[in-house]
Order: sequence, then structure tokens, then C-alpha cells
Amino acid sequence: RHRMHEQQFTHHPLLVLSNFACQQIQVKLMASMFQNMFPSINVHRVNVNSIKRCLLVSYDAETQLLDFRHYSVKVVPVGVSKGLKKLLQEKFPNMSRLEDISELL
Repeated sequence: RHRMHEQQFTHHPLLVLSNFACQQIQVKLMASMFQNMFPSINVHRVNVNSIKRCLLVSYDAETQLLDFRHYSVKVVPVGVSKGLKKLLQEKFPNMSRLEDISELL
């Protein structure tokens, strides 16, 4: 599903490089260029909610072509009930059919 809004572009994307393990100097130079286009991310200190986009750059050694993919990322809670998930995402479910809040959870 297509989702675009201005807040996605307030932070830099998460860069994913694929198939850049070749020992050729031009491939190493391309990988270094892409890595230096965006600030590095400290995985221990990054706020996951601040990652809104992902940029995937894949290198095909046979054709010597690059594939670019730009994705929108949305963080959603997993492992919780549907009703609790709506509450965590600040979407208020219709509780008119429920007699108690415990039925939602």
C-alpha cells in the first residue's frame, strides 16, 4: 500500500546494501559512497520509531547494474490482541458492544 507523508523525510533512511562483498575496487568505492551519503546508525542507541524509510541498494555482479528500492517503514506492535494493538496505536476501537474493558484485551 502506498503511504507518503512529510514526516518520513525528516529523518534519514536506513541504508541496506546487498551484494557489495566483491573485492573489485569500483564495487568497494560504490559501497563506501552509499555509506557516506547517510549518517551511520548506532544500533544500540537508535530509536526504532524514528526510522520511517529504508533504502535498499542491490548490486548485480553479472550485469554490473544497481537496483534501488525505497520503502516506507511503519512500526506496529506484535504479539498482542487486536483491541490492545488499536489502543497502542492511538486508534480507539468501538466499545459499544462491550460490557467491560477486559473483553477488549
